Amino acid sequence: MYKVMLIEDDHELCGLIKENLERYGYEVILPEHFSNIEEEFLKVHPDLVLLDINLPYYDGYYLCRSFRKKSTVPILMISARSQEMDQIMAIELGADDFITKPFTFEILQSKVKATLRRVYGEYAVKDDKKICVGSLCLDEKTMSLEYMGKKVELSKNVFKLLKKLMEKNHSYVSREELIEEVWDSITFVDDNTLTVNMTRIKQILSELGLKDLIKSKRGVGYILQYPSGDRHA
Repeated sequence: MYKVMLIEDDHELCGLIKENLERYGYEVILPEHFSNIEEEFLKVHPDLVLLDINLPYYDGYYLCRSFRKKSTVPILMISARSQEMDQIMAIELGADDFITKPFTFEILQSKVKATLRRVYGEYAVKDDKKICVGSLCLDEKTMSLEYMGKKVELSKNVFKLLKKLMEKNHSYVSREELIEEVWDSITFVDDNTLTVNMTRIKQILSELGLKDLIKSKRGVGYILQYPSGDRHA
């Protein structure tokens, strides 16, 4: 039985989510005190965290960053904030996905199930190998990206998207194919969820000194073009 830590201060919504997930066999754990969530997180050691943004004492962004320093547990952010920048911030701080309120419990359950399957189930990354395009390397063991001595840790979704693009270097990958690679189905994915994750990937590459490595074409998809003539390739 998977343990889900639900951090939500709306008591009515919290009760409904807990009831719904327990119906599917999950053990749902609620924090006893919002002022002591970080300690409770370490004590509970959950398999997945459902984390609201607007909370007393510490907001979800702070907690997400704090959890990520201590654990690679998958984190799904929940919020009524629907602006792209809110989603970008959540992804940058280490969240695996972003669920916008209001949502149906079918969507919530589907995202929880898909995330657990990716992390612990049949789609979990098991290979201890590196995928390299020139001097740009993905380490599947540490979930990190390396380039010219610099190393950046990646969220699971960003890792899977970048892996797909690197495997098809110099070829376009459709939005549908990328979505299915990470989220298994396009049915329950918000329109801009992929866009937010791709924006994060571009920012990471830019920070490593690789600007404009990924391009997009409307109606076609995304392409990673590592220069074949690069002196480091």
